[in-house]
Amino acid sequence: MAKRKTKNISFDAMVKFFMHNYKIPTTKDVERLMTRLDQIERLLKSTQSTRRGRRAGANAVGARKPRTRSSSSAVEQVLVVIRGLKKGAGLPEIKAKTGFDDKKVRNIIFRLNKNGSIERVRRGVYVAK
Repeated sequence: MAKRKTKNISFDAMVKFFMHNYKIPTTKDVERLMTRLDQIERLLKSTQSTRRGRRAGANAVGARKPRTRSSSSAVEQVLVVIRGLKKGAGLPEIKAKTGFDDKKVRNIIFRLNKNGSIERVRRGVYVAK
């Protein structure tokens, strides 16, 4: 019986086959990706600059109010309120005196309790140490 002749496969063809089969990116793929990323970055920069320009106006829709820096931090304000009430301060009193929302007050109370600045007397009532 005669031996069957097989086609010689070049090393380059074999490498291309494995790269395609295992979805390994080529240099050309990476270059295309990099140019696309550059385009996206330019687009983002241009949209950010136009947004800043729109917000700069006083009558712009959705313009943010400039933040005013208070003399003390939010944590210090909550601590002052708690120290001011000897029998303990609850969440409603702290919210009313500071003007902070529920989530912010809860986070501050958790932080103060964790570092030992305040103590929990009973559920929802805290006193300063």
